[in-house]
Amino acid sequence: MNTEQLKIPQATAKRLPLYYRFLKNLHSSGKQRVSSAELSEAVKVDSATIRRDFSYFGALGKKGYGYNVNYLLSFFRKTLDQDEVTKVALIGVGNLGTAFLNYNFIKNNNTKIEFAFDVEKAKVGTNVREVPIYHLDDLEDKITGEISVAILTVPASVAQQITDRLVKSGIKGILNFTPARINVPDHIRIHHIDLAVELQSLIYFLKNYPQEP
Repeated sequence: MNTEQLKIPQATAKRLPLYYRFLKNLHSSGKQRVSSAELSEAVKVDSATIRRDFSYFGALGKKGYGYNVNYLLSFFRKTLDQDEVTKVALIGVGNLGTAFLNYNFIKNNNTKIEFAFDVEKAKVGTNVREVPIYHLDDLEDKITGEISVAILTVPASVAQQITDRLVKSGIKGILNFTPARINVPDHIRIHHIDLAVELQSLIYFLKNYPQEP
């Protein structure tokens, strides 16, 4: 994502893929223009926030007209580097890892799990949806400069150890699905996704902040 030079807030940067996905759907349906109100209803982000997000990139729309769908789609495709394929490594082929391999971002042709790693002999040397599974011992040999992102779906007890190996191998970003809070150097970007915590948070909000029907 080419947003560093634009100095936009991280919260805005995280919303850009959401906007891009909706714009792709609009384009597929043949819609030519969209208002911030329509965007707001679709992506569940208030109109003021959308207008502020877009304002960081200059004049993307016109008052009274809204936004040109084709122009926005082209703009965000370039901003999000969607013209280049991002190759990803998956570490850990358990239930969650296997689900990732079966899915393999099929709705996003610009992100692809290139290969996976595990330690279970029955899995090593096999393929899931044409993605080869290698032994974890081969990690340093297989991860080269063309792989910059890794998805971590391993037991928490080995997460830090494997992360250290990934960093030494040149990985720049890690999507961590383990409950471990991993330490990485400042130049590495890591996003923690703890499904149990997210579920507990959802249940808490349901109980304590009920929405009006």
